[in-house]
Amino acid sequence: MLRTNLLHSLHAAGTPIINAWAALPTGYSAELLGHSGYDAITVDAQHGMMGFDAALAMLQAISTTAAVPLVRSSGLVPPEIMRWLDAGSYGIICPMISTPRDAAALVSACRYPPTGDRSYGPARGLLYGGSDYFSHANSEIIVLAMIETEEGLANVEAIASTPGLDGIYIGPSDLSLALGQSPVTGPSTAIVNGAIEHIRAVTARAGGIAGIFCADGNVAAQRIAEGFGLVTPGNDATLLRTAATTAARIARGK
Repeated sequence: MLRTNLLHSLHAAGTPIINAWAALPTGYSAELLGHSGYDAITVDAQHGMMGFDAALAMLQAISTTAAVPLVRSSGLVPPEIMRWLDAGSYGIICPMISTPRDAAALVSACRYPPTGDRSYGPARGLLYGGSDYFSHANSEIIVLAMIETEEGLANVEAIASTPGLDGIYIGPSDLSLALGQSPVTGPSTAIVNGAIEHIRAVTARAGGIAGIFCADGNVAAQRIAEGFGLVTPGNDATLLRTAATTAARIARGK
């Protein structure tokens, strides 16, 4: 029986998608996130501290919860992207997409022929998605392109309109660097906020999911109010450090 991708229905209903970000290499922490009220959990294979084996265990742990398992790939590397989908990811967030050609190649890696050139061998994807996985994978898998470069910003309209692309995800720190600003650790500068709003508006006009990484829950709520359809309120490592630091300070009476 087919497992439908909840993120499609949430987007269609105009309901914001709350996405967790998993950088710690343990199935236990991914499982905890899955039971914490998130709609999706992204395993970070670009900057996260894990290899394939740990990421596989994390995808398995997420699959025991209601959250949709996603992976941020290390880059536009089709064999790697196909392997994450075979491992049971129900979506790919790909960094550093800068041209329409990049976006088309990303979509192609995520879709079986005749739509794309994904190789057949779903392995865990079949276990997670159901016995009719092959018949529906092309329509269920979420594909998001990250805009993080000056070139990507210049090409955002063409990228957002790429057939088969489900939306755009903004990496604000790398986008800030590309625009000559410091990495985002607090409020963005006017030039970065202008670029972020432009990307959001273009993506919305194309009917796609406009997503963004946020420093924390407060920033995520602000971005939802601005019209973003998918927000990530920090990653698990930052959340752990913040909670641990606060607990230690309170215990010392500070």
